[in-house]
Amino acid sequence: MAEEIGEEFKRSGFTFDEEEEILKRCVTFCVNYNLKPSDIVSSWEVYYLNRPLDGSVVELEQMDGFLQHLQNEQKETVIKGEPDLHVYSSKDVDVILNDENEDLNEDILKTPNGKSQSLHKERLDLTPYTNGGLFSSGKPSKHETPFGQRTEKFVVRFNINSMPDMVTAEKEDNSENDEDAIIKKVRPLQGCSLTVHGSGFGLEPNCRFMYDKDEDRFNALDNRIMRHAKALAASGLYEEAVDPTVASQRSMFAVGMIYCDGEGHLNDKSILLQSSIAHSGGQRVRLELQNLSQFSIFPGQVVGIEGHNPSGHCLIASKFVDSFPLSATIDPILPPAKKIALNHDVQPINQSSTPSELSMIIASGPYTTTDNLLFEPLTELLAYAKRKVPQLLILLGPFVDSEHSDIKRGTVEMSFEEIFKFEVLRRVQNYAEHMGPDARVLLMPSTRDANHDFVFPQPPFDIPSDLKLQISSPPNPCILEANQAKIACCTMDILRHLSGEELSRNLTKGGTNDRLSTLASHILRQRSFYPLYPPAEGVPLDFSLAPQALDISVIPDILILPSDMKHFVKVISLGEGGSEEEQARCVCVNPGRLAKGEGGGTFVELNYFGRPDQINASVVSI
Repeated sequence: MAEEIGEEFKRSGFTFDEEEEILKRCVTFCVNYNLKPSDIVSSWEVYYLNRPLDGSVVELEQMDGFLQHLQNEQKETVIKGEPDLHVYSSKDVDVILNDENEDLNEDILKTPNGKSQSLHKERLDLTPYTNGGLFSSGKPSKHETPFGQRTEKFVVRFNINSMPDMVTAEKEDNSENDEDAIIKKVRPLQGCSLTVHGSGFGLEPNCRFMYDKDEDRFNALDNRIMRHAKALAASGLYEEAVDPTVASQRSMFAVGMIYCDGEGHLNDKSILLQSSIAHSGGQRVRLELQNLSQFSIFPGQVVGIEGHNPSGHCLIASKFVDSFPLSATIDPILPPAKKIALNHDVQPINQSSTPSELSMIIASGPYTTTDNLLFEPLTELLAYAKRKVPQLLILLGPFVDSEHSDIKRGTVEMSFEEIFKFEVLRRVQNYAEHMGPDARVLLMPSTRDANHDFVFPQPPFDIPSDLKLQISSPPNPCILEANQAKIACCTMDILRHLSGEELSRNLTKGGTNDRLSTLASHILRQRSFYPLYPPAEGVPLDFSLAPQALDISVIPDILILPSDMKHFVKVISLGEGGSEEEQARCVCVNPGRLAKGEGGGTFVELNYFGRPDQINASVVSI
């Protein structure tokens, strides 16, 4: 088992400082928690990516922290399997032993249904608001939530300052105390133009789905391969693609999709390449990458392979191309009538706004903590946005999180649609009315939203017509344009899904170990919001609905990919050339989750000044 664990670590690009001792500890973990070698390496990747660990060396001193991570994972698994089970902590003991909190103690000792009803009645009577544990009625709450008791608020965890003069001005503006901020007249909001693309794909509220057929899936995947093959040939850098299954001693160039030969994760011996119907009739051939010093592959990835196939059974690669040409655009394969219908959902344009300059706040759900449905993080985020006055507020689902304990148990009295309407939409409407007619808010759904269609690609929310001037709901995923800045968004956690399926090798000196950048760049290189196939377990991918909605037609200026993985803001460069014309840059953003457990999470504040390398961005903890 120790050898298998070591091979799994090395296959994922990790090395050891004290290999023997580390592997002994890992074997113990596997035995104690009934884990396979691949399971413990997957857990290590989650632990590694969510902590500020440098390099890819597994150190012995990190094992104690990793053990705590495994224990937390096991506890979460037990809780999911027993929804009525409560794991007591020192916090619960303090509450029970405290005579001053008798009312709260009674709530804890009630059944889950009784607890939910008491919180529900309190929420209907007193709409929660932000400061000092007070509700909107001015009455103090019976008890403060863990979120309300946090000490650090709106702390910047990470920032990029490409425009230092603007940052200095912002710091001076933020140096005023709260009383000055209240007395000071709020600066006027500059509106922004807003165009949501893709309304002709058929992703409308209440659209029909679950009509997916094998033929639809096969055609959609074959169309991806053909688009890549045509674009690579049109670039003039590569030959016309040929059939990779034909035996030949001569070098050839083939384009196909990566598949895994069997169940489980990719490894060096299980890589298959499937070419298109036009080139090989959809046949697959084994792919050998031993001669390559650097690559990163995953199932569903469309690649170009230069190599030879002497036997007809194995294509031996000498060159690997995983990027769609930068100069090429993707034309959706639609009938003429559909192409005419590609009219964009255009919001009014404020001519006073400066083109290509854009200020925005980006947040991703859940918007309430796991111990209640008070939506305190959302309330505080909207209060922060009122002070900062962004031109665009992007709120990404889930809003009514299907993974919330109260939602899963069904212990809420309101319907999911009512929770969304009264707890989310009403707060956002109040924010928009407070900010004035130039305020723009985007609400993008998630497949975790209990009040919305469980399908991907996903239709937008059905926003009431009287709110659509300021509040828009695009489909998931989508590409929109604000002040000439192209923004691509997708709430499916593709980064985490790719992380679990990727097979990589990097033997070059000075090679980057930035895994998150590599994962995000796959989305741009493949020109697809979800290039992974087969999809991860639980992803309701429906190719009968709108497969063209997954295509990224051009490289966006800003790519927003909310994920459970560590928050980041990164400027990613694409292209192999050294000149500006041969490079394309994109700001990739993972705002993190606004609520994490019983505490607060993070969001991103971004100021865009016309180019991806001219930004001021901050990851802020709420």
